[in-house]
Amino acid sequence: MSDRRIEIDSMGEVEVPADALYQAQTQRAINNFSIAGKPMPLAFIRHLLLIKQAAANANKALSVLDDAKANAIALAVQRLLYDENLSQHFPVDVLQTGSGTSSNMNANEVLATVASQNSGLHIHPNDDVNCSQSSNDVIPTCIQVTSCMLTEQQLIPALHTAIAAIEERARELVTVTKTGRTHLMDAMPITFGQVLTTWSSQLKQSLQGIERATESLRVLPQGGTAVGTGVNCPAHFGETFCQQLSALTQSSWSSSPHPFTGIGAQDHHQAFASAVKVLATSLYKIANDLRWMNSGPLTGMAEIRLPALQPGSSIMPGKVNPVVPEAICMACVQVTGLETAITLAAQSSNFELNVMLPIIADNLVTMIGLMERSLMALTTHCLSFEVNQHHIEAHLSKNPILVTALNNLIGYQRAAEIAKQAYQQKRSILEVAEQMTDIDKDELARLLNPLSLTGKHTPVNER
Repeated sequence: MSDRRIEIDSMGEVEVPADALYQAQTQRAINNFSIAGKPMPLAFIRHLLLIKQAAANANKALSVLDDAKANAIALAVQRLLYDENLSQHFPVDVLQTGSGTSSNMNANEVLATVASQNSGLHIHPNDDVNCSQSSNDVIPTCIQVTSCMLTEQQLIPALHTAIAAIEERARELVTVTKTGRTHLMDAMPITFGQVLTTWSSQLKQSLQGIERATESLRVLPQGGTAVGTGVNCPAHFGETFCQQLSALTQSSWSSSPHPFTGIGAQDHHQAFASAVKVLATSLYKIANDLRWMNSGPLTGMAEIRLPALQPGSSIMPGKVNPVVPEAICMACVQVTGLETAITLAAQSSNFELNVMLPIIADNLVTMIGLMERSLMALTTHCLSFEVNQHHIEAHLSKNPILVTALNNLIGYQRAAEIAKQAYQQKRSILEVAEQMTDIDKDELARLLNPLSLTGKHTPVNER
């Protein structure tokens, strides 16, 4: 028995593996594309299948497709979604035709094969599975749906978890004071509570930006077909499709009043990618702060001790490194690069179609996954750090910058002289100020108390 079979499409005959569920056009794509060396993300494929089911249901509701065929396509989708070997049926390379036509036809062919096998009907990839659709509206719609669903189910929950964990530590450390730093140099005191609530504030702002950007992706161009005009598509298909998809995903979708935009431009995906990049920027800052505060243990800042997770050197015994913050920083750098690629890809919108849709899809899925897993790594491995209280207090009391608190009483120039002498003599500001001013020692102690200098901007519920 031959391990190959012959499939026929509009260009002629093609040899296909005998047991493959895909047909001729998928095989042509396999033969033509091997640049990325990886297929489209599985999350994208799963949502592409759901879009095909929603389209079949919409065609059935609008009496465009025979009920039996529509039902067979819908059942084929469900069978595939539960197939543990789903990925083997969708081998088309990421770097394919810029519209994603090869992936759309891959789905059409696999569903046609499975639906035909299950029902005994002859179900055609183009005429039936792709009924009322074009690759040009299916693929942009799938990118939007995939990005929204992954964000809703994975990224936003991870953000909420990280924010809650950071704020819990902030409450624990609300009165623990450390030296603040600007330009990496000693500055006025700050509490760990303020440091941590700054991190949570950053993440909340990122969350708000991502939620706003996600909402714009919920308006789908499905029904615009080839160029946005809706050729070969029945009236109200877009609205009916969105109703069906909303039921299948338990999430809300609406039909674009101007599908030309979602097909001919990808500005909304660029805006979403930019919102995710802002999160990467925030997360990089948090991870980098942790690395600096953990530096040492003898010659660095040594303000905290991150959990020791693994040996840090193949040659230096006993060395332990901040490995998770480093990995998070790398993930953030990668996300920044992927966002730049999406920006360039979005610029490749020529007339009525963008022709870099597959890399937009792949990069967005990767970005969301990297940020979700980085947030969970931060929550799991980094926030249980120990504070080196004795070390912090020893340095804080000798911080010459504390003299800033005396500016209003003795003037900037006199305060600078006290700071310089304290630094040169390695003495505390309290000692030097007691000698160089006529301010009472108890009053100086009150004025120079580091905690009292952390200001009025500590949230009330953290006092």
